[in-house]
Amino acid sequence: MNSKLHIALIVTLVTLPTFADDTIPGPPQTNPIALVGGTLHTVSGKIIENGTLLFDKGRIVAVGANVDLPPDTESIDVSGKHVYPGLFESHSSLGLTEISSTRATLDHSEAGSLNPNVQANKAVNPDSTLIPVTRSNGVLLALSSPQRGVISGRTSIMQMDGWTYEDMTLKAAAALMVNWPRMEPVFRAEGDEPAGEQNEERDSALEQLRQLFADAHVYRKGRTAKTQKFDIRLESMLPVLDGDIPLLVRADGLAEIQSAVMFCVEQKVKCILLGGYDAPHCAELLKKHDVAVIVSAVHRRPRRRSDDYDAPYTLPLRLQKAGIKYCISGTDRADTWNARNLAYEAGYAVAFGLKKTEAIKAITLYPAQILGVADHVGSLEPKKHATIFVATGDMLETTSNVTHAWVQGRKVDLSDKQKRLYRKYSEKYKQLAQ
Repeated sequence: MNSKLHIALIVTLVTLPTFADDTIPGPPQTNPIALVGGTLHTVSGKIIENGTLLFDKGRIVAVGANVDLPPDTESIDVSGKHVYPGLFESHSSLGLTEISSTRATLDHSEAGSLNPNVQANKAVNPDSTLIPVTRSNGVLLALSSPQRGVISGRTSIMQMDGWTYEDMTLKAAAALMVNWPRMEPVFRAEGDEPAGEQNEERDSALEQLRQLFADAHVYRKGRTAKTQKFDIRLESMLPVLDGDIPLLVRADGLAEIQSAVMFCVEQKVKCILLGGYDAPHCAELLKKHDVAVIVSAVHRRPRRRSDDYDAPYTLPLRLQKAGIKYCISGTDRADTWNARNLAYEAGYAVAFGLKKTEAIKAITLYPAQILGVADHVGSLEPKKHATIFVATGDMLETTSNVTHAWVQGRKVDLSDKQKRLYRKYSEKYKQLAQ
């Protein structure tokens, strides 16, 4: 055997088990289940006190104060607890990144700057130790996205339970990820890369984008006329040109946002912004072209020294008041290992003026609407997926804990690496004390 191949095989065999979680995915639902006596946060409607939620075959059957239960129903008393739809992280690298400093566990980027053919869900590791940690805090859905380059690839909406990536996939192609080049003037300190070089990089990136779209239009005509050979990169652009999936454009500054939106208008494609720090300053433009904003984090620093200290904290409230569609992510704080803290990002927005009911929508229903899966998830309504969880209290409070969870009716094991380590070392110090 070739020595290099031999070494690679040994490294693979040694490292793979280290990064695989042994939590067993939930089995399919076999009988109706009713959650009785809890506070039901329907999200799309009123909060129901002392209510009952019935689900069967992976879908919600009934929600209300008085629900007739079938004879074979398993009834679970959740009195004093709160029932929510699964929280939805609207941008992450979950399943694509395990340990950021270990290259063998990174599968979030490809070589080259234009990769529209990359499909995130096919690279997701269902055995990631970060998935159980994330769902332990109620995050049961996540948009998993490639990174790097001008066009990173197609993002996928993943459920946080399943044996394979196929089991976990809710929507394979949710959006095409684009990292918009910086448009604002850059003032460099002596010894840094000259501003002129960065401007050249910006112009080059924009030219690459325009050329790719131009090539894709020509390719589509050729495919229609059956004169064009198959090209996987250009073929992947067709759903974007046809309006089936939007561009998800990372842009924070005013100049980048305006440039990105006008590019999408010019190309006649749908646009969603990721970041959106300066979005309230161009509210009319965003409303005119129906552009939604995924706030990349609430608990982050102001972008400019002249900004108010609480500018990031009030961004969701300002977007709501301006009439801009939005949802809340925590990706700028941690796109994998702390994705579990999504609820607390919404909690910071509440502390700075956003209503609590609105904050819950921003991490459940609003991302589902923006990313095109609101018919399936995002609220407690009949016929929607039974992707739900039960918590001991208000989910925006750090003192609340998740006690039960289901993904499409499959009961989720809420154990995880962190809990096992806590039990281990609690026992250690207990024994030492004895």
